[in-house]
Amino acid sequence: MAKTPRRAREDDQAPSAPDDLDPAQAALFREVEEDLRAEQMQKLWKRYGGYVIAAAVLVVGIVAGMQGWTAWQASVRADEAERYYAAVRGQGVDRPALDVLAQEGRTGYADLAALQAANALVEAGDEAGAVAAYDALSADGGAPQPMRDLATVLAALHAMDTESAGAVRGRLAPLDTEAGPWRFMARELLAVLALREGDTAAARTAFADLKEAREAPPGVRSRAAEMLSMLGGPAPGEGDGAAPEAEG
Repeated sequence: MAKTPRRAREDDQAPSAPDDLDPAQAALFREVEEDLRAEQMQKLWKRYGGYVIAAAVLVVGIVAGMQGWTAWQASVRADEAERYYAAVRGQGVDRPALDVLAQEGRTGYADLAALQAANALVEAGDEAGAVAAYDALSADGGAPQPMRDLATVLAALHAMDTESAGAVRGRLAPLDTEAGPWRFMARELLAVLALREGDTAAARTAFADLKEAREAPPGVRSRAAEMLSMLGGPAPGEGDGAAPEAEG
């Protein structure tokens, strides 16, 4: 007589109740099953409970640390914003306060303070000091690149009267790229520089290009059009393609 294969139980520790038990037996079976499961959980907790607690404490610590860091950052930003606006509001600019904020600040207000302090030097007539301040901001690796590039443009603008044309071109050359956000202002200053050197043809060509550059800021295009008009329009074969008529 062939033996009936014994079915493998899904869970040796906690078997399922057979279908042929009466209600009382089924209830007893479930009670035993629950006791076995509780015993299993106790064994698992004794073995791994410490790790679970440690992981929970770590998660709570990380969350609390992130929340504390965010709150601290918000507090620092609010404090530096108040210090910045206190230094620039009113009739005069508190340059010493701006200098301190530029040196000690941890947010973008430090860069704004450095830029505003340099602008204050310009207003005070200290062109050399302003150029040095702009150069310092331009060389600050912690400042955003657009802010550094703007400082380079302003340094070149205020160095045109004190530095050689070659030195000013050296400042502006890295900004004169197709992807540079300040390329049009750099090209405008290069055109002015060419005009100062007496190269009227190069200046007219540069101003004509700026006037027609659709991506250029409106202010740059407007100034280029005015300068081009002062120079008698674009050179022959450029811009509108017509040479200015000679006045009789």
